[in-house]
Amino acid sequence: MTETDDQGHGPKARRRCFVVGGVILLLLLLLFIVFLILVLTVFKAKSPQTQLLSATLEGISPRISFPVVNIQLNITLNLTILVKNPNHASFKHGPGKSYLLYRGDQVGEADLFPGLIPSKGTETLPSRLTIQVDEMATDTSAIISDVLAGQIVMETRTRIPGRVTFLKIFKKHAVATSDCRFTIDVPSMKIQSQECKSKTKF
Repeated sequence: MTETDDQGHGPKARRRCFVVGGVILLLLLLLFIVFLILVLTVFKAKSPQTQLLSATLEGISPRISFPVVNIQLNITLNLTILVKNPNHASFKHGPGKSYLLYRGDQVGEADLFPGLIPSKGTETLPSRLTIQVDEMATDTSAIISDVLAGQIVMETRTRIPGRVTFLKIFKKHAVATSDCRFTIDVPSMKIQSQECKSKTKF
């Protein structure tokens, strides 16, 4: 064995290997800490928020039949739902559903089309419902009375499934839900007041 080989495997060479290995481990540890901080802060999945942006009555069509008095009332309701994505990542959602309730009874439902909401972006989802009051489980006289009084109080329950994607690699499934209670002013056919509660299940 030559003197050069002895020096290459000597204490100094081993020390250099330990130093290089230690530096590499330290860099890996720093990278892991930075990545962990990003995951817990910037890349932490936040709840997409849904909100009833507008609700308008497009038409109220009453029909009265004789000789037996039978009052039928059809209402066309246009809803616009706003979905906000607060994440630093895109939110791709599938087909959603919006259910309309009157005095606790479901009186209509609408399909929401799938889409992609960019980072920190928003998307509006229109839906259209025709409510046939004569087919409602509740007493039709109640909604007729509300129409004549000039105000209708209704509720919507919206469910939008999807996933949040970070760096096109990390994916987290999420279901955004929203419950809204709103009052429609019949003369102006516009939403008068609303109260919404949103949450997301990951």
